[in-house]
Amino acid sequence: MPTQEQIEACFILSYRLTKMYVPIYLVTVDSRTKDVFILAGEETEIVININGYWRYL
Repeated sequence: MPTQEQIEACFILSYRLTKMYVPIYLVTVDSRTKDVFILAGEETEIVININGYWRYL
């Protein structure tokens, strides 16, 4: 289950990606680290950690 910070970051990032017409193919939670993983577009990979901070891979 994602944290409130992860949910907010995921919503904001999803909004930004779709505003640029980038398709979002996958949003999932890593069961080991509890990180949220977003796969979008051709090669965009974003990880949102448990504190809500995100980074590109």
